[in-house]
Amino acid sequence: MTFGYIRGFIRKMSATTGVSILPVGVRGMKVLDRDKFLRNLKVPVLKVKLENVNNVMKMCKNYFLKLKAFRPIRDLNEAEDSPFKKCIYLNPEKVMKWEDFSENDRVLLQDLNVTEDHLIFKDAQISYDNWDYETIFKAVLPENEEGVSGFTQIGHIIHLNLRDHLLEYRFVIGQVLIDKLKSCRTVVNKCNTIDNTYRNFDMEVLAGDEDFKVSVKENNCTFHFDFSKVYWNSRLCKEHERILKYLHPEDVLFDIFCGVGPFAIPAAKKITKVFANDLNPESYKWLNYNANVNKIRMSCFKSYNQDGKDFICNVFKEYLERLCKGVEKVDGKIRITMNLPALAVEFLKYFNGLLKDTAAAENFNQEIIVYAYCFVPSGDDQAELAKELVIKNIGHDISSDIVFIYNVRKVAPTKEMMRVTFKLTKEVLVGPKSLGEPPLKKLCV
Repeated sequence: MTFGYIRGFIRKMSATTGVSILPVGVRGMKVLDRDKFLRNLKVPVLKVKLENVNNVMKMCKNYFLKLKAFRPIRDLNEAEDSPFKKCIYLNPEKVMKWEDFSENDRVLLQDLNVTEDHLIFKDAQISYDNWDYETIFKAVLPENEEGVSGFTQIGHIIHLNLRDHLLEYRFVIGQVLIDKLKSCRTVVNKCNTIDNTYRNFDMEVLAGDEDFKVSVKENNCTFHFDFSKVYWNSRLCKEHERILKYLHPEDVLFDIFCGVGPFAIPAAKKITKVFANDLNPESYKWLNYNANVNKIRMSCFKSYNQDGKDFICNVFKEYLERLCKGVEKVDGKIRITMNLPALAVEFLKYFNGLLKDTAAAENFNQEIIVYAYCFVPSGDDQAELAKELVIKNIGHDISSDIVFIYNVRKVAPTKEMMRVTFKLTKEVLVGPKSLGEPPLKKLCV
């Protein structure tokens, strides 16, 4: 994928045992001043004979002064008749005297005719270009506070969700990421929770271009979309992959809240037929664009721009009725994905009694598997809570039909995203109706 799902880092400032090479005088910087990161240091150096360079280098790798755009092995430039032609720059946080090498390493060095006399100090100039973003954040952001807890990369966009205590540093954070990550052209910060009908969120551009059209590769497909207008979560890549592994060529998929197609598009390359739906017109537009880009056979792919209720009560119901009448035939299973964890369970009620008024419902014998997503509080009983949510909303005790309950991911310190996999049986589909209007589609975080 071109996205980067770049794993978060939670850094607390800590003291080091040697001489710190961190930039100084930049703590609390609100406007990036690259010149202030310049440091002139005396750093430890090992003088090495030319014939010994490779062996000493292998032995000393853990002690190297490792910085971006910095060569730790250099010409020594001593007298022409000196046998020492090379030197190895060492990290002063690890080595400031001979005894800082481990006892075993000192023995190995001495076996190579490298002794305490060969440890000298030389001037080294370290600039902004030599620091990685983690080191810069460690030097700039408040001590003893949680740092940047993580970010994701979607195409050329870095997406942050900064804590309140970091907001005053947000523009420095954004510019540093632009400088240090070559594939990044735009850095945005999420301004609020996802609380609108279409699941996208307000964002502030911290650095770079205001260009939100991205291209992302996932599960051997390419997805194009405007990140500011649709919902996309790179952290769900593995979950998309897990569901795709369950699919068989004879299956049919109904993706009720499909977004721009992370389930539906790769599924259409693998199975008999896909029915993909999303309420957001922008998602619907990019869904069809992505189907075309990925060369999906349109004979096996149908897209819809409807509310989930209408999709279930019309498109899905009509398909089941054709199955009952023998007009359609499915050799595999019907699978339903409901990846709208804030609200998906509240649409389960529309399966209850869906075929109650269908004359040929007694002929129905198709196996249907539903993958319903929900949020629950963290704790030992989170699987049970997810199960209760599904049973309560579908209006039947389907305990014996639940296949699997899976914790997809932790979305907040006290909040889990769960997947409940269950069989949608004939008893539910022809059962009594008790329908009400679903809430407005909001509160998806």
